[in-house]
Amino acid sequence: MTMKSLSLPVDYPGWLAELKSRIAGARQRAVLAANAEQIRLYHDLGRDILDRQAREGWGAKVIDRLSADLRAAFPDMKGLSSSNLKYMKFFAQECPGRQFGQQTADQLPWFHIVTLLTQVRDSDERAWYARQAVDQAWSRDTLTCQIRSRLHQRQGAALTNFGRRLPAPQAGLATQILKDPYRFDFLGLGDEAHERDIENALVRHITRFLLELGAGFAFVGRQYRLEVDGEEFFIDLLFYHTRLKCHVVVELKATAFKPEHAGQLNFYLAAVDAQVKAPDDKPTIGLLLCKTKKRLVAEYALSGIDKPMGVAEYQLVKALPEPLDTCLPTIEALEEELSRDLEQEDQP
Repeated sequence: MTMKSLSLPVDYPGWLAELKSRIAGARQRAVLAANAEQIRLYHDLGRDILDRQAREGWGAKVIDRLSADLRAAFPDMKGLSSSNLKYMKFFAQECPGRQFGQQTADQLPWFHIVTLLTQVRDSDERAWYARQAVDQAWSRDTLTCQIRSRLHQRQGAALTNFGRRLPAPQAGLATQILKDPYRFDFLGLGDEAHERDIENALVRHITRFLLELGAGFAFVGRQYRLEVDGEEFFIDLLFYHTRLKCHVVVELKATAFKPEHAGQLNFYLAAVDAQVKAPDDKPTIGLLLCKTKKRLVAEYALSGIDKPMGVAEYQLVKALPEPLDTCLPTIEALEEELSRDLEQEDQP
């Protein structure tokens, strides 16, 4: 009997889908379990190195020898280099409970942990980035990018009227999805760029744009057409936010914020609520992105607006960050510390 002529049970497609889901879930749990076991092992190794070094006073030479002996014993196992053993020691030292705040470290891949340890000094900031990395499934490159862009300082910083225009639960969630400023340095445009240039570039780089906007944003369209009483109007960018269950209208202004910008956006929000919003959607919110803003002017403008909206600045040119080596514990710094121990060890 061939597969083509085989008579299948009526419920076969549903059963197959269920089996696929179960197998995929089991495979994911196996990967997570293996990762958790690796992180526990690395923490235990780091704890042993830390304790023995403190008790016995030996330095970097012993770690180098330990690395060589372990790699000889386990030639197929990666992660036993002397540099990685030093990271393990630093992990045990900085996270004695194997946690970043309330976030269990073993939910993160090892090199995410190394990135957090070596690029974020403040423990509260580490915990924030660790939680975001798990919740949003960030890659290591994305985590690094978000740390370098100071996301923890920008998230939830936009000026909004959400507290007065949205119910409490949604107001808090909506506030947290907006940033100030937004970083558009990936567009390769100068400060003299016009609104349409920025809009076109954002659409060309939509993946990077969505990453900067944050989790939950789904792109609906640009220059989204609305017809009101026989007249045409075009929204710069329209999104749908899957967690807030609402549309998000984004308007770009290549100038400083002006009060009339809020009035225009208020009109667009009213039109989207009337013509686009589904009955079970939450109220549409707006984001006005301006080159600069005076905070008090924006506060006064938003106070008289009926619809929920926020105002934030954007940056086209990357601001020079503080030198990372002035505040971040690199592997070189760890090796220097161990080298001092080595010098003491070699003294008679």
